[in-house]
Amino acid sequence: MPLSSDLEQSLRGAALRVTRPRVAVLCAVHTHPHADTDLLLRAVRADIGEVSHQAVYDVLRALTAARLVRKIEPQGSVARYESRVGDNHHHVVCRLCGVIADVDCATGDTPCLTASNDRGFVIDEAEVVYWGLCPACHPLTSAPPLHTITSRKESRA
Repeated sequence: MPLSSDLEQSLRGAALRVTRPRVAVLCAVHTHPHADTDLLLRAVRADIGEVSHQAVYDVLRALTAARLVRKIEPQGSVARYESRVGDNHHHVVCRLCGVIADVDCATGDTPCLTASNDRGFVIDEAEVVYWGLCPACHPLTSAPPLHTITSRKESRA
């Protein structure tokens, strides 16, 4: 967790005024990766006292625009925020409980991450979301483990 002075320096470096709500929201995002606005609002209120929903939304919008936080929106989920920015990492989402975890970008030969036709775009990022069952939810289903599914497909080939 970065120190308050580090968060203040990040704000200044992004040409944003340093305010208590901005520092508190940025701290909350660092403390609670992949949190939604309700959780962040509770964390900010616990830190600095009363603050409005709108103030937190405004700060999140400013921090996202300044690329100090990243907004992610997995299908079927409310917007989530994280402080890990600038490294083009991906996410894995549990289909049952909705927990989200970071997945580092694949290295080596990654044909799925290279557009077959870029349509003239200058591509600077690929967003991948992996879906499955987290370790806590997996025993609750009758589905075979994901590695078993993969090995069955491979054995048919």
